[in-house]
Amino acid sequence: MMVLAAGLAGTACAHADMGLVGEVGTTGVGGHMVIPLRKNMNARLGMNYLSYSYSGSTRDMDYDLSMKARTYDALLDWYPREHSSFHVTGGLAYNGNKIDAQARPNGSGNYTINGNSYSAASAGKITGQVDFGKVAPYLGVGWSKAAEKGWSFSSDVGLLFQGSPHTSLSSSGCTAGAAACNQLAADVAKENARLSDEVSRFKVYPVLRIGVSYKF
Repeated sequence: MMVLAAGLAGTACAHADMGLVGEVGTTGVGGHMVIPLRKNMNARLGMNYLSYSYSGSTRDMDYDLSMKARTYDALLDWYPREHSSFHVTGGLAYNGNKIDAQARPNGSGNYTINGNSYSAASAGKITGQVDFGKVAPYLGVGWSKAAEKGWSFSSDVGLLFQGSPHTSLSSSGCTAGAAACNQLAADVAKENARLSDEVSRFKVYPVLRIGVSYKF
């Protein structure tokens, strides 16, 4: 993707009528540089950033989750009809999306994992992270002006194929004794498998963006 980006950036120098897009959506806040390649084709280089917190759960555990989405993409927009704003988009993204997870004790101050109960005070913290494939293909459609100069609105609807997530859940700071801490570690490993099943639906990330663009 770096080779593609470098080539497109070089092409940009030969075009005076490139544009800039500022946008918000499910990939966060960001923007793209628009580079005309042909009458019915544009290239876009961009980045987006998003950070938010939410709650989630598996069969046994409740979690405080913090998602950080960072994408850097190189896209091609193809306009099948002249003078139409509709385009089909494909490309690749460097995918920095990740989710930080911290287990939350129940109302009694305990963790219940795999049928076993542990006091959070002696079990310590149970934390983990969900990571995704770093190279993610993108496919979608959108609406934007292909060649007209000045201000306009744009939008994108598509899918980012980020692959099967990888989870890494572990415990730290256990003071409950060697036997209990070893059992806790084994139960956390089984809970990690459940968490992996829970986040498997994030293999495909939905993209919806709206923006304002200016072409020079």
